[in-house]
Amino acid sequence: MSNMHFTFLGTGLRVNRVGYGAMQLTGPGVFGPPRDPEGALAVLREAVASGVDHIDTSDFYGPHVTNELIKKALHPYRAGLVIVTKVGFRRGPDKSWHPAASADELTSAVHDNLKNLGLDALDVVNLRVGGPHGPNEAPIGEKLAVLVDLKRQGLVRHIGLSTVSLAQYEEARAMTDIVCVQNEYNLVKRKDDALIARLAADGVAYVPYFPLGGFTPLQSSALEDVAKAAEATPMQVALAWLLQRSPNILLIPGTSSLGHLRENLAAAKLALTPKMLETLDAIGAA
Repeated sequence: MSNMHFTFLGTGLRVNRVGYGAMQLTGPGVFGPPRDPEGALAVLREAVASGVDHIDTSDFYGPHVTNELIKKALHPYRAGLVIVTKVGFRRGPDKSWHPAASADELTSAVHDNLKNLGLDALDVVNLRVGGPHGPNEAPIGEKLAVLVDLKRQGLVRHIGLSTVSLAQYEEARAMTDIVCVQNEYNLVKRKDDALIARLAADGVAYVPYFPLGGFTPLQSSALEDVAKAAEATPMQVALAWLLQRSPNILLIPGTSSLGHLRENLAAAKLALTPKMLETLDAIGAA
């Protein structure tokens, strides 16, 4: 498949469009250490050895677990490796998720990410705004101003957004350069079509999470049929569909399995025919 790189507008950061999401390296519920720590380290090392040059993480995964694993596996980091983290939530001892977006909480989160990743500055920090059910329409300027100040201090190089609406993106873009937006989007969840088009026009990356429906995976006979015809897995087809959907889409599929990692990376070479795309597009329309 052509056009498999993306350059973040105005940054000089050029990455392969298929990256790696570290969330699944934790224990169950994105909490605690992995059952197989050595296996987790092996997945990270193979991802980078296979050409992955951007990794998505957060200090609230675990908490701290994914960042500590990334540091142990990959530090000192090879030139060109872009680590994208996010702030705006924290974890309770009962595995719960809580907004953490005061100035003190956001500042502390950036410093925690720096420490646990072993970095002097973070390449990209996404401000997580919405909740588990998607974006809201609350103003984000006060929260974003904290990251803008940390960017001014040199602790953050670039700023992105996570779980936001088009209006919130517009608000943020008026305050500072935004290099990426990370929202839920897949064959079924298609509410961001207009946002993707706007970001593409602006040269901003769109990074979909839950490419196969998240914790309740998409079950679709149409997807299964296309996968059989393409001699691929449903996940590979879902990833390939996203890559062909728009050139500004970057992928961060996550796994704790070397086999699944190899399958996910192979999706970049899967070219879906116009008929296959028509069948897959109809899943969302339905």
